[in-house]
Amino acid sequence: MEREKLKDLYERYELEPSDIFVIKFGAKGIPIITRTGVEKIQNRLGISVSLELKYHSDDLKTAIVKAVGKLDHKVVETFGEVSPSNCKQNYPIAIAEKRALSRVVLKLSGAYSEGIFSEDESDDFKQK
Repeated sequence: MEREKLKDLYERYELEPSDIFVIKFGAKGIPIITRTGVEKIQNRLGISVSLELKYHSDDLKTAIVKAVGKLDHKVVETFGEVSPSNCKQNYPIAIAEKRALSRVVLKLSGAYSEGIFSEDESDDFKQK
């Protein structure tokens, strides 16, 4: 991401350096927003989100949470999901919830179209 776009993101949502980090994928740097950054964006824009547990396996290792986000007259629906193949945490329903919330906020804010992701979306997106 270009420095100018990153600077604009910081200013637009009143983010701090601890709210974003960059990870390398090959030669490309991908901006990753932390949990606090996602919640700052949600609050700054006034995005309302409702969450619903759509599915969980009997052993609770697989879960799907649906998020419906609203910003002005725009409504976005998306899902957060976890399974043993994409989550090593011992609290998969909470992780599915975080993923759903992050996705709906990033979709409504336009961050996805800028190539920005949330640390909650993948175990690979954790700051080292």
